[in-house]
Amino acid sequence: MKLNEYQLISKRTMPSVYDGMAKANYGLGLTGEAGEVGDLIKKEVFHGHQEDREKIKKELGDVLHYLAGVADMYGWTLEQIATANIEKLMKRFPNGFNTEDSIKRVDVGSN
Repeated sequence: MKLNEYQLISKRTMPSVYDGMAKANYGLGLTGEAGEVGDLIKKEVFHGHQEDREKIKKELGDVLHYLAGVADMYGWTLEQIATANIEKLMKRFPNGFNTEDSIKRVDVGSN
């Protein structure tokens, strides 16, 4: 499935009016679902829980839904978001991640 196709299908459960309440609902939903992903990983790594790939997959799907919604509310497609992110990362880390480029980020100036 293409990102924009997902975004279009995902819209069927979104509110019809993109007011401040809808934006807050989706923004908070995004952080809440991302937190659930983090909590599952935390419990696996630090608390000795079994890895549950299916739960993580479901929570990541929820993150994607809320991400698609927030993007739509601000007038962007997921493909635009993905493209902008890759462009930013290519500028920031032209040769892949390394510590020096992370410390002296070209997109924010050096420390």
